Amino acid sequence: MRSPALTAALADIDTVFAGCVSPGESGCGRCHLPEEVAYLRTPDVSVPVDVVEMFMREVSDHFDDNAAAMRRLLPPAARALADGAFDRLGWEAQGLHQVDWRSWPAEQASAVENFVFAWWQETLATPEPPYPVADVFETCTGILSTMTPLLDRWPSAPVADAHLVSCADSWLYDLQCDDWPFSWWHADQDAGVAELQAWFARHAAPRLRARGEHDLAKRAELVGLPDPLRWDDPYWASA
Repeated sequence: MRSPALTAALADIDTVFAGCVSPGESGCGRCHLPEEVAYLRTPDVSVPVDVVEMFMREVSDHFDDNAAAMRRLLPPAARALADGAFDRLGWEAQGLHQVDWRSWPAEQASAVENFVFAWWQETLATPEPPYPVADVFETCTGILSTMTPLLDRWPSAPVADAHLVSCADSWLYDLQCDDWPFSWWHADQDAGVAELQAWFARHAAPRLRARGEHDLAKRAELVGLPDPLRWDDPYWASA
């Protein structure tokens, strides 16, 4: 069952983007069937999930008006993401990563942002979400072009901390070498690595230790140290 926040965010997406179309859309003649492109020109009809997923994975130059196509697809795409209806997540950018949605009218931009936050918080509160938390994090950061608000919204709670353990186990190997832990989201990587290292050292380490994850907690503390202090720590002699 969806949380009230996610339910409200999806309802807002439905309302704000109702009637949106890309009226002159011709799509890519090699990749898209005429009947598939017709959905983008037709408001408020149901779009099959596999068609939504295909369009949301396309590069922007496959559309005559990528922003208009994304606005048309947002209601079914948001529901598919929330429900785990897409075959996979986290392998590449979603369509919203490729448009300047913050420049859209205020109510549209607000609806997108509120959905991302609600989906992220629902994921953290769900013991077995449809997609791995690390993939949802990367997708949300790609849409927002920042990880800061997601880290700020990672609560200290039993389920959220269990997800923190899995992400720490995945990301800390890269972070301890000052490497980027994500597969497709490309941002200011030096600044992003530094931000994530600082967050793990300050916020994640005590939460990991409280769950009995002492090795992960120690490594989380160490990524907050600069070279050579990080590697001079006695931890590595017994690791």
